[in-house]
Amino acid sequence: MSNRTKEQIRAKRHARVRKNLFGTPERPRLCVYRSNKNISCQVIDDVNGVTLASASSLDSDIKADVAYGGNKDAAKKVGELVAKRAIEKGVSEVAFDRGGYIYHGRVKELAEGAREGGLKF
Repeated sequence: MSNRTKEQIRAKRHARVRKNLFGTPERPRLCVYRSNKNISCQVIDDVNGVTLASASSLDSDIKADVAYGGNKDAAKKVGELVAKRAIEKGVSEVAFDRGGYIYHGRVKELAEGAREGGLKF
C-alpha cells in the first residue's frame, strides 16, 4: 500500500483527464468538486481564464430547499442551478469535467440535473 491519500490519487486521475479536456468560449468546461458534506461546480472558459457561472450546495438558493448538501438530491439541484446560470450567460453547450471522480452517485445526479436544466454535453 502506498502512502498516497485518496485526494492525491484523485488529483492524479484528474490531471490525466485534464490534459485532454479544455474549455473554450464556445464550449466551456463544467468542472465538479465533491466533498463529503457538499458539492459544487463551475463553468470555466480556460482560454480567457474566466469562471462564467458557478453553483454550490452552500448557495442560499439551494440551502433553503435541501437540508443536507452531501446527497444526490442536493447534487441534482446544484446541476439545475448551474445550468440556469450558464444559460443566462449565453452558454448552452459544455464539456463535462468530472474532476477525477467516478461518474456515479452525486456526480451523475449533478450531470443529469444540468442536462435537465438545458445544458448539452
